[in-house]
Amino acid sequence: MAQGEFHKMHGLGNDFVVIDAREHRLAIPPARARAIADRRFGIGCDQLILLEDSDEADIAMRIFNADGGEVEACGNASRCVIKLLGRNVSIETVGGIIDGRMDGDQISVNMGRPRFKWDEIPLDHPMDTASMPVAWEELENPTAVNVGNPHAVFFVPDAAKIDLQKLGPLIESDVLFPRRVNVNVADISDKGINLRVWERGVGETRACGTGACATAVAAITQKLAESPVQIQLKGGQLTIAWDGTSDILMTGDATHVFTGQTDWEQFG
Repeated sequence: MAQGEFHKMHGLGNDFVVIDAREHRLAIPPARARAIADRRFGIGCDQLILLEDSDEADIAMRIFNADGGEVEACGNASRCVIKLLGRNVSIETVGGIIDGRMDGDQISVNMGRPRFKWDEIPLDHPMDTASMPVAWEELENPTAVNVGNPHAVFFVPDAAKIDLQKLGPLIESDVLFPRRVNVNVADISDKGINLRVWERGVGETRACGTGACATAVAAITQKLAESPVQIQLKGGQLTIAWDGTSDILMTGDATHVFTGQTDWEQFG
């Protein structure tokens, strides 16, 4: 029996199974990640988070999407890890080192600098990433930004009217994006930016921290908004600050739902 503890957490409804594997290592092949994330037969989550020792930071965080694929970064998960540890920490991810601090119920995470070059997104071939000369039905001319993972940001009149269930997977898996892409559709209001995100390997989620960062950066570069930007997602609000040259600072809350025990062997 491979008994182990896990924590169910969420950041604005973007939910995670967090496993601290620093003392007892746990292998997470894609099939096991999919089984744990399954909402009917597993524990259920958007992403599985595995915590390990790090030689470069206070802790290392590995991120597995619901389809079993490992990805580079997750802003909401970063806030949850800081909440779980209860202190300011640096977190090693595949996408780079993330620094976070606690301020009461609010958690701020330094998400690093955005990248805009076509081969940093990455794209399949060179093109202007500020206004890409491509379209998928009514979604056209996105801004491509890498904030630890790749995002395509579309500004539209009304994000609520976009058929993201149809267009999300179509754009996510387009050959233009060799590592697939997260799809963001946003509209600008007096109160900030309304955002919906289709996450690669997951689907539409109630919140996406890196998506909020990418969208805020795209809005600031296009002079559609000024820092700090309030991003309203289905699950709640994030505040994104970026001065146009340095690191992105994301601030929001995180919630610990419960702690559980399970036998990992039952998940393959």
